Amino acid sequence: MRFWRSVLKKIDCHCVSKRSYANAVCGDAGKKKGLVLGAMEGCKVGEIKFTSAAAKFNEETGNKLLELLQGQDFSLGKVKIIHNLSPDYYAVAVACAGPEGVGYNENEILDECRENIRVASGAGAKALNEIGVGIILVDAFTNAAAAAEGSTLAVWRYQDLKKKENRCIESSVDLYDDPDTEGWTRGRIRAESQNIARKLEETPANHMTPMKFAQAAIDILCPCGVQVDIRDKDWMVDKNLTALLAAARGSCDPPLFLELSYCGGQEEDKPVLLVGKGVTFDSGGICLRPCKGMDEWKADMAGAAVIVGAMRAIAILGLPINVNALIPLLENMPGGMALKPGDVVVGSNGKTIKVERTDHEGRVALADALAYGHKLKPCLTINLGTLTMAIRSALGSSATGAFSTSEVVWEELKKAGANTGDRVWRMPAWKMFTDRITEFLCCDVDNVGAGRGGHPCLANAFLLEFAPNVDFLHMDMTGTGMRSGGTPLYLRKGLMTGRPTRTLIQFLAQMACPLDKPSEC
Repeated sequence: MRFWRSVLKKIDCHCVSKRSYANAVCGDAGKKKGLVLGAMEGCKVGEIKFTSAAAKFNEETGNKLLELLQGQDFSLGKVKIIHNLSPDYYAVAVACAGPEGVGYNENEILDECRENIRVASGAGAKALNEIGVGIILVDAFTNAAAAAEGSTLAVWRYQDLKKKENRCIESSVDLYDDPDTEGWTRGRIRAESQNIARKLEETPANHMTPMKFAQAAIDILCPCGVQVDIRDKDWMVDKNLTALLAAARGSCDPPLFLELSYCGGQEEDKPVLLVGKGVTFDSGGICLRPCKGMDEWKADMAGAAVIVGAMRAIAILGLPINVNALIPLLENMPGGMALKPGDVVVGSNGKTIKVERTDHEGRVALADALAYGHKLKPCLTINLGTLTMAIRSALGSSATGAFSTSEVVWEELKKAGANTGDRVWRMPAWKMFTDRITEFLCCDVDNVGAGRGGHPCLANAFLLEFAPNVDFLHMDMTGTGMRSGGTPLYLRKGLMTGRPTRTLIQFLAQMACPLDKPSEC
């Protein structure tokens, strides 16, 4: 086993995000140029109000744009594609951002202005992408960052394993006729980082083993000045990470332990600790999952993928904060050495863990990662993982389930979710759940717990038994972080979502720069 250690000086990473235009796939198709313009619903039925850029374009075309849209059914996310309107563009897509004048909706816990812009810009860019437009200029609407996020996320596809001649157009997006290039760049960086998480999640498990994930993390993060350390099995034995090693026993691919470090703050500042579940394929082990839908569990490393994407973004954005991340990488397979229901293993903090269900291996592996995190002396620990199907049943894809021991941390996370449109919902972290996973005669902690229901809450209680004694935040992303069902509209249906990457980035930005005011919308 090779032992990796990469320590690079911090460099200017803006070059990593440099735009490149797609090559033509079929003739000059990749060189087609398109434009996304914005419009809103007016106060009167059927009334259309253009953004400033769209109004200017309408004047330049002799009011033809407005004439062509009159009488159209125009509501949030609807797009009208018009050809031959300007010699500069193969097609112009006019996208509706819903009613004008919306803002923060307290009942929805959502900044509807920003989210509507993401929906509209994403719908317009996606529509142009699907007719073969390779270069897409996007109206800023009233918030360039949101427009960049929606359009960048909407045009993304996973095509790495297709022959080049069979691939769809890979469109580039850029800002059209607006001075807020800084806001656009910030939004693009966040969306590209989420797309990186999506690519890691979407890659088939035989192409994304623990070793290949670790190599991908090096390739993505080292150019940004993030320190990447990859620890092998011998190191884990030396550090007594026996629970992690036991969870990985069923696979022929050996586990790895990934440690990431970003130092943007003062040397004496305590770091934020991110811990992410990195199960690169979860068959369920001996508690085998049903065949139907099992392929989705190649994304059981979504927590790890989100952390890689977020670390890239905070490094490129240069946030003044120190962040460490710990990622246990493993496969959960039903091999001859696999864990059996009823086995008892010992965590690195000395607590015994009864493994009642082998398909709850993620929390067993995370136990050792959290216990190891004590040595880093963090100010806050954030755990991310696809831990329970019950959170998907409860919340669907509407929000990530969040458990917090701190009211301040929760309020900041809720604010971040409202800003990014990738919302969170607080779940209870009560003592009764701790009692249900600890009151056993034969072990200190049980990986299922006693009683009926409450599985996401029991998972959080389990993790708290091993976490550092500081403020703790756990995000269960099984409902949001895997395959998209088509909502929101700017995340293509059937592909992995990469959620909640942008919410995590926004949360860390709020921690690092608490006095910064959000951009106007």
